[in-house]
Amino acid sequence: MSDTTVQMAFGVHLGSVNPRLWADVAEAADRYGFESVWVPEHLVIPLAASGSPHHGSEHPPIPATVPVYDAFGVLCFLAARTERIRLGINVYNIGLRHPFVTARAATTVDVLSGGRLELGIGASWLRAEWEAVGLDFDRRGPRVDEAIEVCRRLWSEPEVEHHGEFFDFAPVAFEPKPVQSGGPALQIGGDGEAALRRAATVGTGWMPMNHSLEQIPAALDRIRARAAQVGRTAPVEVTIHGDVGRPEDVEAYAAAGVTRVLVRPWSRSSEAIDGMARFAAEVIEPLRGG
Repeated sequence: MSDTTVQMAFGVHLGSVNPRLWADVAEAADRYGFESVWVPEHLVIPLAASGSPHHGSEHPPIPATVPVYDAFGVLCFLAARTERIRLGINVYNIGLRHPFVTARAATTVDVLSGGRLELGIGASWLRAEWEAVGLDFDRRGPRVDEAIEVCRRLWSEPEVEHHGEFFDFAPVAFEPKPVQSGGPALQIGGDGEAALRRAATVGTGWMPMNHSLEQIPAALDRIRARAAQVGRTAPVEVTIHGDVGRPEDVEAYAAAGVTRVLVRPWSRSSEAIDGMARFAAEVIEPLRGG
C-alpha cells in the first residue's frame, strides 16, 4: 500500500447507533484506533418539515420525532469517557445561534477534551427549522459567514467588537481560549460554491454530502485554487462517508484526495462494537503495518 493510503483516517458516526450505546461505542472506537467519532445535530425538527439534504430525495431523511440531543453536551460527556479520539459534529447549524453561544460551547468541549474538537458546520437545508427560530432561511449564507467570523475572533483575540448585519456588540472579552490555536478545527459541510469557498478560506477541511467519489477531485481543485488566492498553504482535509471492507479499498479514496472516511462496519446497533473490532483488525492495523 502507498504511504498516502496508510495515512488515511477512519471515523464512525454515532447517528447510526442507538443513543444508549453512544458512550460505549465511543470508548470502543477510541480503544480500537479509530481517529474520530461524530454526532448528529439539529436544534428542532418541525412537523411540517419538507425537503432533503440529498439530491433526488423528496422527504427529510429523519422523522420529526427522532430523539435529538445537544451535540456539545454529548461531546463533553464523551470527552470524559475517551482519551485520544477526536470528537466531531456532523454538522452543526451555526447560523441558528448567536456566535456567543457557539463559541462558548465549542470552547468548553475543546478545553475539556484537551483540544480534540472537530466542529463540522453547515448552512443547513431545512427551511422549516430556520422559520421555527424566526430567522430568514434565504439569508442564511451571509449569516453563517458572519457567525464564523465572530467565532474565530472570539477564539483568538483578547477583545472583540463587532458591528455587522446580523450581530452587533460593543467590546467584549472571551476567556478561556480553545486549546486548539485560533479555535477548533472547522470542517465545512456542504456541496455548493459557498461551502467550497468556506472550506478554502476558513475551514480545516471539507465534508461533502452529494459529491460522488469521482467528483471530489475537481471540486478539491477549485478549493485549492481559492485557497491559493488567499495565501493558504495548509492542505485541505476531506471527510466523506465510505464503504471500506479491505485495506485495498482505501486506494480509491486516497487517490481522490479524501483524508478521512466515516465507516459503518455494522448493520445493527448491537453489532457496532464487534464490527469496529473486526474493522480495526482487518483494515486499520494492516494499513499501519501491524
